Amino acid sequence: MPKIVNHQERREEVVDAARRVILREGIDAATTRAIAKEAGYSNGVLTHYFADKDDILLSALRSSHRRIVRRLKDKLTGRSGLSALREVLWDNLPLDEEREQETALEVGFWGRSLAGGRLLEVQREEAGELRYLVRTLLDAAAAAGEIVTGEDLDDVTERLLALMDGLSLHRLLYPDRLASDALARLMGAELDRLTP
Repeated sequence: MPKIVNHQERREEVVDAARRVILREGIDAATTRAIAKEAGYSNGVLTHYFADKDDILLSALRSSHRRIVRRLKDKLTGRSGLSALREVLWDNLPLDEEREQETALEVGFWGRSLAGGRLLEVQREEAGELRYLVRTLLDAAAAAGEIVTGEDLDDVTERLLALMDGLSLHRLLYPDRLASDALARLMGAELDRLTP
């Protein structure tokens, strides 16, 4: 009797293997050979499920983003305005091991994305969704009187996102200099500047 293969499960195993290789050795080390070895499969199995290495890497990035979105949906239930905005910003900072790994994965893709192609398109699309969420929550907080600023909210949105990215990168590069509680404090101070 032929063995029944769960194709979706096998794809997810390869994606998880790619994630582990990227986190352990960096994105440049995530060759199809290294990913196949990590997953315990042959290169042929990878070519059956993915068009090429970029397809695997893109799947790993999207998988990470889906996990983040699921977690955020749970955290945002019943929240709006400033409370929801704080949750979104804090959730995107590497304040614990899980989010530190997500941040490391994301940052690993930044350099590769700059070369263009589908990876850059996906990065821009998904970053655009986060930007839209932050901007929408700023609007809601302003409408509720929870924040007051003479600044354009588009500018505030960009500053908050840049601070989030910068703090995240500094936490990865200089963990002894920037502890996770400092990340939360610095982001909180920026939001406090907006409150009446």
